[in-house]
Amino acid sequence: MRSRPLLLLLLLVAATAAPTASPSSAFACAPGGPAASLPFCRQSLPLRARARDLVSRLTRAEKVRLLVNNAAGVPRLGVAGYEWWSEALHGVSDTGPGVRFGGAFPGATAFPQVIGTAASLNATLWELVGRAVSDEARAMYNGGRAGLTFWSPNVNIFRDPRWGRGQETPGEDPAVSARYAAAYVRGLQQPYAAPNGGHRNRLKLAACCKHFTAYDLDKWGGTDRFHFNAVVAAQDLEDTFNVPFRACVEDGRAASVMCSYNQVNGVPTCADAAFLRGTIRGRWGLDGYIVSDCDSVDVFFRDQHYTRTPEDAAAATLRAGLDLDCGPFLALYAGSAVAAGKVADADVDAALLNTVTVQMRLGMFDGDPAAGPFGRLGPADVCTREHQDLALDAARQGVVLLKNRRGARHNRDVLPLRPAAHRVVAVVGPHADATVAMIGNYAGKPCRYTTPLQGVAAYAARVAHQAGCTDVACRGNQPIAAAVEAARQADATVVVAGLDQRVEAEGLDRTTLLLPGRQAELISAVAKASKGPVILVLMSGGPIDIAFAQNDPRIDGILWVGYPGQAGGQAIADVIFGHHNPGAKLPVTWYHQDYLQKVPMTNMAMRANPARGYPGRTYRFYTGPTIYPFGHGLSYTQFTHTLAHAPTQLTVRLSGSGHSAASAASLLNATLARPVRAVRVAHARCEGLTVPVHVDVSNVGDRDGAHAVLVYHAAPSPSHAAPGADAPARQLVAFEKVHVPAGGVARVEMRIGVCDRLSVADRNGVRRVPVGEHRLMIGELTHSVSLGVEQLGV
Repeated sequence: MRSRPLLLLLLLVAATAAPTASPSSAFACAPGGPAASLPFCRQSLPLRARARDLVSRLTRAEKVRLLVNNAAGVPRLGVAGYEWWSEALHGVSDTGPGVRFGGAFPGATAFPQVIGTAASLNATLWELVGRAVSDEARAMYNGGRAGLTFWSPNVNIFRDPRWGRGQETPGEDPAVSARYAAAYVRGLQQPYAAPNGGHRNRLKLAACCKHFTAYDLDKWGGTDRFHFNAVVAAQDLEDTFNVPFRACVEDGRAASVMCSYNQVNGVPTCADAAFLRGTIRGRWGLDGYIVSDCDSVDVFFRDQHYTRTPEDAAAATLRAGLDLDCGPFLALYAGSAVAAGKVADADVDAALLNTVTVQMRLGMFDGDPAAGPFGRLGPADVCTREHQDLALDAARQGVVLLKNRRGARHNRDVLPLRPAAHRVVAVVGPHADATVAMIGNYAGKPCRYTTPLQGVAAYAARVAHQAGCTDVACRGNQPIAAAVEAARQADATVVVAGLDQRVEAEGLDRTTLLLPGRQAELISAVAKASKGPVILVLMSGGPIDIAFAQNDPRIDGILWVGYPGQAGGQAIADVIFGHHNPGAKLPVTWYHQDYLQKVPMTNMAMRANPARGYPGRTYRFYTGPTIYPFGHGLSYTQFTHTLAHAPTQLTVRLSGSGHSAASAASLLNATLARPVRAVRVAHARCEGLTVPVHVDVSNVGDRDGAHAVLVYHAAPSPSHAAPGADAPARQLVAFEKVHVPAGGVARVEMRIGVCDRLSVADRNGVRRVPVGEHRLMIGELTHSVSLGVEQLGV
């Protein structure tokens, strides 16, 4: 999102004049209202029929003023203005104008930033967070302080470690991002059937998955997101960038998708009919609306010079399938574009039909919302103890234990610390007393904060606090000596360091993977001086090259905590002192600094190109050295895996089994790639075609713990795979989180879809299932599954 040009804002005020109305007055269908008897107010009618009736009653001038986020009202029908732009990335946020804290709603629960919650690999948790946020958002709506359309989550792939907005995403893996997207959307939307016998498909809130597609560069090396043309192979779109969006729509049934600022292969995404009408609405079946990122239409006209006139831009985006403009552009130019014959009234009607139907699904034309199923929600449902406890639990579950050195004196891992043995704890570092830094971006106003200093103080008899660095930048003269002296006098030292929004943020990509300024110097100096254990806590959204700390024997433990939300300090202390056993895994690869020299951010290719010295991106295609690999994360106990059940052979049946022998032979030949064999997914019978995998997880340590079972897949070797497949070296295809008591065993049962999980995309973006030996890797186990093809009697 970006701030709008002042001139356009002034024009918008004159053109739309859409005041924010309280829920009780915002809708036309309250009893006695001017339109209460009209068809669009009849709850017994199908939702889309009601929306069509309303749209048919509007003038062209009224219609174009509804095409923007600050939608104008229609007074003659009793319809007041509506602000579409609200945010709820990891809690209700006032980043967008639709949310206003104050009065009975001074704040809302601030959950951990998405990258940290994703590290839990707990899909149940993801949906629970979405549900809690949904309760608070709906309560604020009832109080006239929020809308019902929330432009969250961000499910872009965290492709490059420098990306400033990577913190907002579930990480680099398409499978994790896809599952997170669907779970969080389900939590936010909570679809239901109208209790009065009305039509189904109602929503508590409307979620929006953003930013479609291949959007992961903000400002780097002279290139910004407003001018960037992402040159992306069809193969990478199919198996990487579009995967989470497809899950949003097909699995999560998201009510909205947001197109991005950038171009993809020379076409602005918000003007790409193949993307909007063809893929999102056509192939995936979006039941909802498509919205632009804020000012995206203005951007592709004024910054990218994609069209000659503003009317051409308005026409291009409406014809492509955009339904709503975040920004004033369509309100200003859509009417004149229609008058000039550049776009039809029917295109405007189609856009409004999609947006108004979503409003109908939200109950916005059902009269008084207080009479609806969520009308009881109010101030007492925001910042509840239950929600704040969930925020704490999410923060704990997102802590990744990167290093835990074995102490020579007691022959045990240094972590967790024992409070009785470490009565005086030094808490140092630029984030030692962090508050706002803990919640990351797209955050609201938290209910409260627990800082790392406060968290440690709850366990230690006494804490000695010295910042060492006055801020994250840590440049120039810094009070490092005072922090060193505190460590020298303490029984243990906790250093809380890392990044913040001045280093990585929207509109700000990083130029280095190293810690800013003198932070590394502070950490090493404290470690050298400390007489007790030294624990390094890293707060960041993106990966950091901390090879110096990983290799330093005086640094006993390292934790990565993301941006852990309002309860972050308590979560950090609970892990350090053993109240919580960590079980999270890194959702991104942590590279060495020299990796950056080989990968310009502007190179969108996922796959390695050894001939050009290009190493590839993410664990799926990069096989070089790392600081920590994707999926790394230690525990205070040990887990082992035993394969209880999995098939060794499966047969893929082709979808033409009813054909004659001759036509079946023709289909088989067309389906199998030559000279190697791979079945096109489009030609396979995919329904029910899964690999059942049952794994027994044993906790062979002495502490209860949660463990993420990760199942990776490797396709048949290149000599047997589809030509041009360039399959990932390995790829996560299934994961489940399970809690196992000490000495106990828990069985995890997963079903891996053959067509969606074991297929590979060829260079044309066509998915194929290779015939041959597929390997599944689960911890220390490897299991082979042989896939064959039914010959259809040929």
